[in-house]
Amino acid sequence: MNTEHMIPWLNSTLGQYILNQEQLILDEAVANIFGFNALQLCLPGLDALRLNRIPNRFRLGMNQDCQLQADPLFLPIASHSVDLVVLPHQLEFSEYPHALLREIDRITVPEGRIIITGFNPLSLWGVRQFFSMQPKTFPWNGEFISLNRLKDWLSLLGFELNAGRFLAYVPPFRSEQLRQRFRFMELAGDRWWGVGGGVYYLEAIKRVQGVRLITPRWQVSMSEKVLSPAVQAASRQQDLSAKIVPLFPPQENS
Repeated sequence: MNTEHMIPWLNSTLGQYILNQEQLILDEAVANIFGFNALQLCLPGLDALRLNRIPNRFRLGMNQDCQLQADPLFLPIASHSVDLVVLPHQLEFSEYPHALLREIDRITVPEGRIIITGFNPLSLWGVRQFFSMQPKTFPWNGEFISLNRLKDWLSLLGFELNAGRFLAYVPPFRSEQLRQRFRFMELAGDRWWGVGGGVYYLEAIKRVQGVRLITPRWQVSMSEKVLSPAVQAASRQQDLSAKIVPLFPPQENS
C-alpha cells in the first residue's frame, strides 16, 4: 500500500492529533514485548517500535522512506519468524484486508503478537466519513472496519485478544479551536462513551492448541546419572503421559 497520499492529511493539525494519540498508546504497548524480530508496516509520521527493545526492528512499506520496500501482501519474510507486527491503519486502506491479515499470520511466530489500529466506523469519525464531501481523500476513502468484524477475522486465524481500547473521542473538526472546545469528550470518553472513540487499538496473540516438548538428550543423560533407579523409573513413567502439553484447557460445553 502506497502511503504518500496520506501525508498531507497526516501533517494537518487533525492528522497530528491522531498520530500523537496513537504514538502514546503504542509507546506503552510495545515497551515490554520481547523477542528477536519486530515489524511495522509504514505509516508516515508514526514510529510504533521506537520504545520496543526487540533487537531487530524494521519498517516495511512501498515508499522510499521505509527501511524495507515490499508489497505487504507478499512479504519477503520467512514464515513464523516475527515476534511482533504492528499494523497502524493498514487494513481499512488495503484493497485486500483479508489477504493482508493472512500474510501477517503467516510470518508471525506462535505466541507472537500483532497490534492493529483502525478508524472506528461506529463513532463521530464514522459519521463524518458517511457524510463526507470529499469521499476520495484520506482518511475518508478508507473502508472502516468495525471492531466486532475485526475480532471475527482474528478469531478465525487463531488469534486471541490480549488488550484493546478506544481513543480520539473529540469530533473530527478541522479547526483546532473547535477541537479544544470539545476536549471534555476526550477527558470523559473512556467512562461515558467508551466504544465511541474515533480510533481503536487492538493487541492479539497468535495461539496454538498444543506444543510437543522435546527434552535435549544431554539433559536426559545428566538426570539419569544423578537420580536413583527408583526415581528414574518414576520419571520415565511420567514422561509417557506428558508428551503433549496443551497451552490452555478445552472449553467445557455449557
